[in-house]
Amino acid sequence: MNEFKRVARFEKVSKGAYLASCELVNAEEIYQEIVLPRRATSGSAGYDFFAPFDIELLPGQTMKVPTGIRVFMQENYVLKLYPRSGLGFKYRLQLNNTVGIIDSDYYSSDNEGHIFAKITNDSNEDKVLKIKKGEGFMQGIFVEYGITFDDDVKTIRNGGFGSTTK
Repeated sequence: MNEFKRVARFEKVSKGAYLASCELVNAEEIYQEIVLPRRATSGSAGYDFFAPFDIELLPGQTMKVPTGIRVFMQENYVLKLYPRSGLGFKYRLQLNNTVGIIDSDYYSSDNEGHIFAKITNDSNEDKVLKIKKGEGFMQGIFVEYGITFDDDVKTIRNGGFGSTTK
């Protein structure tokens, strides 16, 4: 059995950060029941993110999901987010940015590195997507990366969703 390199830790954002970023009426109740991502099997590469509330999307409908999750990880790693493959196959569930990229320095942002998912039911078969609270809807995979020899970036992040290009 392989001994994997341990590079990260999932955490909940603070209650205050969640309530400030969540527009749902029952946000406090939702926050209390947030489940940290985890792998389904010892051979799984992806960590399943669980729906913090029931989700129902008609074909073409989009929703922003405040997961309540943040991740601390080593500097030379990135967390890549994808829809769960079964939901993509059955409903063409899409992340609106195609692949979510969570950089290691996002953890220290003003919003505590709160991970959001903007998802769309891209079904062209008139299928209504229903995800029950607590079901996996997205998966994250940690990937090590390198930089170029001449890279000399010193800029520090504060924010997400395109904040590094502002």
